[in-house]
Amino acid sequence: MSTSSVAPPAPARRPAWAEGLDELRAAATTEPGRLRVIGAVLALLVVLFGAVTAWQVTDRATAADDVVEHSQPLTADAASIYRSLADADTTAAGGFLAGVEGSAATRDRYDRDIATAAELLAKASRSSGGSDDAGEQIARLNRQLPRYTGLVETARANNRQGLPLGGAYLRYANERMRTELLPAARALYDAETQRLAADYADAEARPWAAVATGVAALGALGWAQRRHYRRTNRVFNRGLVAATTASVAVLLWLVAGHVVARAELAASYEHGARSLRVLNEARIDALQARGDENLTLVARGAVLTGDQQDFYEAGFRSGMKDLAGTGDHGAAAAGSRLGRALALADDETGRDPVREALTQVRQWQARHAQARASDEKGDYERALAKVIGADGSTGESFDRVAAGLQKALVHEQGEFRSAADKGRGALGGLPVGAGVLAALGALGAILGIGRRLAEYR
Repeated sequence: MSTSSVAPPAPARRPAWAEGLDELRAAATTEPGRLRVIGAVLALLVVLFGAVTAWQVTDRATAADDVVEHSQPLTADAASIYRSLADADTTAAGGFLAGVEGSAATRDRYDRDIATAAELLAKASRSSGGSDDAGEQIARLNRQLPRYTGLVETARANNRQGLPLGGAYLRYANERMRTELLPAARALYDAETQRLAADYADAEARPWAAVATGVAALGALGWAQRRHYRRTNRVFNRGLVAATTASVAVLLWLVAGHVVARAELAASYEHGARSLRVLNEARIDALQARGDENLTLVARGAVLTGDQQDFYEAGFRSGMKDLAGTGDHGAAAAGSRLGRALALADDETGRDPVREALTQVRQWQARHAQARASDEKGDYERALAKVIGADGSTGESFDRVAAGLQKALVHEQGEFRSAADKGRGALGGLPVGAGVLAALGALGAILGIGRRLAEYR
């Protein structure tokens, strides 16, 4: 009986990567091998530091650019849309009160307001950046604006013919403005304001990843130089010193640039963007109060609140309370629009036009009280002259309030732009500079280690 022997299986060949890893481990047991690993790690850390710094700074610089070039201008445009619509409604009511003789003088202003609103809506539609909320409000405004202007034209046509139905059409147009157009414009303004706040947050975010990578790179370079000193008794390795110097320069540039950028952007928000928001809201309050004042004379008590007060007179008082606080004289309340505008202004150039606007608001309230007294006594013509007359009227006071607020807005816009430009300028050149210095640092680390390796040849 024969037995057959089976040969043992041949050992499986190890993968190439495993063999390479074994060779790397074997090389790392020698000093030249360890130096090569150290040099590769140092170069990688320095390059990674430069890359992360360039990435994070570029991200923040882009957000700062968006603040200055996109989100803040879009917020200003949204505020102008609201202002134009409110002013158009106020002007339409004023023209209605003036009758046929005054309609030609107010028609151009009304047409300019409507044209401005339509133009800015088209611009906002192109620049909405895919925002669903903003796009929805823009579409809503585009649908409602022609309906509003049609109602105003019908009211004018009836007024020219002396038909009392004109007042009803004007009140209906005002109701559509209050319930459809202005809420949509406000929602658009809020959406753009939220985008502005998000861009500010992105621009001011601290670059923790870049700082952590920089600290890690400097720590590794420090350890490598200490190791070099302990093994060779040489204090400096020029290549490693160059790499450390380049890394320190990038880290200091990063920290200093971010601190300056953050401070200037914060200043542009606190004393620019916030002031602009409050001033825009003050101008809107003034416009709505003026519209309510005009419509008080148009409606003649035909529209009442739930507690049987004149709807438009109640609206006027509410607008004045928001604008300057309770009462009809003295300083503005701290929580009112004008009170907050004064608190946010950081110099006298910004405060002076707000103070002038407040003075005119108080004069407006006094003249309004006189007009209401005349109307309540049955002297409609005197009340009308006090509201839309050429001299000593509430309309004159309103125009001066609007002029003061416009002057303050121009000043605060300049303050915003100056600080925001300084903020984004502090980050200028840093991404490229970080990349160049990191490349030089990595080269210095490789050359420094290479000099040590040359001693083993």
